[in-house]
Amino acid sequence: MLTVWRIITGPSILDRDVASDVLLTLVICALGAEMAINHHTRTLPVLLIVAAIGVFGSISIARFVARRDQEGR
Repeated sequence: MLTVWRIITGPSILDRDVASDVLLTLVICALGAEMAINHHTRTLPVLLIVAAIGVFGSISIARFVARRDQEGR
């Protein structure tokens, strides 16, 4: 709940990015635990897609912030 609150309220884009990374990490851990408890790999594609979204999202935001900082100089 706190991560969703931080994503909504901000105050900066980097705060929102860190909160979304924490939320995606929690989702990945929950999916991994569910797979281990139930002894299956059916949700492995979902786990990989969520991880890829987290990585590509962080890279996109980092590039956006770097461009914005360069334009400000």
